[in-house]
Order: sequence, then structure tokens, then C-alpha cells
Amino acid sequence: MLSLHTNSASLAAQNAISMTQKSLSTSQTRLSTGYRVNSSMDDAAGLQIATRLKAQTSGMAVAMRNTQNSISMMQTAEGALQETTNILTRMKDLATQAADGSSTATDQTAIQSEYDTLSDQLGNIISNTTFGGTKLLNNTSGTFAVAGGVKFQIGSSSSETTTVDLSTQMSTATGLDGALTAVSARYNGSGTVSTTAGTEMTAAGGANAEIDKLSTAIDAVSTVKSALGAASNSLDHVYNNLSNISTNTQAATGRLVDVDFAAESSNMTQSQMLLQAGTAMLKQSNSISSLVISLLQ
Repeated sequence: MLSLHTNSASLAAQNAISMTQKSLSTSQTRLSTGYRVNSSMDDAAGLQIATRLKAQTSGMAVAMRNTQNSISMMQTAEGALQETTNILTRMKDLATQAADGSSTATDQTAIQSEYDTLSDQLGNIISNTTFGGTKLLNNTSGTFAVAGGVKFQIGSSSSETTTVDLSTQMSTATGLDGALTAVSARYNGSGTVSTTAGTEMTAAGGANAEIDKLSTAIDAVSTVKSALGAASNSLDHVYNNLSNISTNTQAATGRLVDVDFAAESSNMTQSQMLLQAGTAMLKQSNSISSLVISLLQ
């Protein structure tokens, strides 16, 4: 039907052009940002899932750093305990030497002097080994030695934690702190040191008695080191698992929100061609009204 008031062909062409322009704008936005989902209008469900996955990935990235820091913390403590073992081994050698009948009183006095110096270093290591300013081994304030231990956040949820508690292995009663106190009068427990000269090497039979005490102390250090090593190995596995989960979660997020450049480029080209064709048809449809005028001539 020819009509001056309603041009159906022009309206259809305008509607087609409008839809094509919207599609072209969407393709251009996706190609410029690299994301298939730029607003909830693009994919409401997909955006919700992707947001949740991104939050999980971000939390796991922090948890992975936490795990590495935790391992470093325990390695610091283990290094200090290794030096403690070295000192105790030297002290045991001195006790063995002093216990021999060939050692004179002068020899034993010299040995006692070194023994006291080594005892002081034991106290220094136990009392002052820190990580980021936090004491680790002190029996009254050390992170690993106090009851409750230290809690590590190893995941992106509140329930993903692990605690390393060495208070039993470090205790004064049955653990390392008590064993160190037993081998030296200068070591008063919890890393504190007395200025009183020791008599372990000079007293009759004292050096011989120290040998077994030092062996016990060395075993106590090994027990703590073993516990730290087990915890470090556990956290290393946690890190590997977090890395695996993070990788796959990021891949899943990408599949949801990343644009397929090949497909979207094709869509944009199609929209551009349709826009050109629609514009040409709109021009022709607008000329239909002139036919009405020709009928009136």
C-alpha cells in the first residue's frame, strides 16, 4: 500500500539498522576490551560465576604467598636449630675431652671457658632468632614454642588454616628448653643467660655426666627440626595444590569472560556489511513516497 503517512519499508529498514548498530557496538566493545562479558547485560549468569571465580583466584594468590612466607619462617627456625646442633656437638666434644684423665685442671678450666661461651651462644640463638621481628624459639614468647603455636592461613576460605605448635617439643619440662638448661648452669631457660661461670667441666665427674645430657639435648633439637621439616613439607604440598587450583580456576574464568577474537571479528565484519546494506535500503525505501506524488500528477 502506497501511503504518505506510513512507510512500512522505511520503518523496517530503520529497525534493522538499529539492531545492526547495536550488534556492531557490542562487537567493537568486546574487541576493544578483550572481554566477552563487559556488563551483566552481556551474560548475567556468566558474570556472576566469573566474579566468584575471580574472588577465589585472588584469595588463593594471597594464600600461596602466605604459604611461601610460612615455609620461609620455619626454614629460619630450622637454620637456627642447625646451628644449635653444631654448638651442642662442640660442647659434647669438649665434655668428652675434659672427662679424660689426661686433661689437667688447667686444661679443664680452659675447656670450661669455651663451654661457657658456647652456652651463651645457645641462649642468644634461642632467645633472639626472629622472623620479621617476631621471636620464634623463645619458650615464653616464641611463636612456635608458646602454647597454641602459630596459625597459617593457607586458603581463600576461613576454614583453610593449619597450626604448627611445637610447645611440647620446646617445653622446659620435657623438651628442648629443659634439655638445654640441663647441660649448662649459664643457660637458665627460655634463652636467658647467667653471668655465673659454670663448673660442668671442672667439677669432679661433671664432664662425664655432661656427655649423656648433651646427647639428650642434641636429640631434642633433632625432634624440633623434624617437626619443622614435616610442617614445611606439608605446606609445600599445599602450595602446589593451590597453584594447580588457581591455574584451572583462571582458565575457567577466561572461558567465561574472554572474547574469541576470531569469532567476534567475523561478527563485526558481518554487522558492518549489514549496516551498509541497511543504509542503502533505507535510502531506497524513502524514495517510495515520491511514487504517491507521481500518481497525483
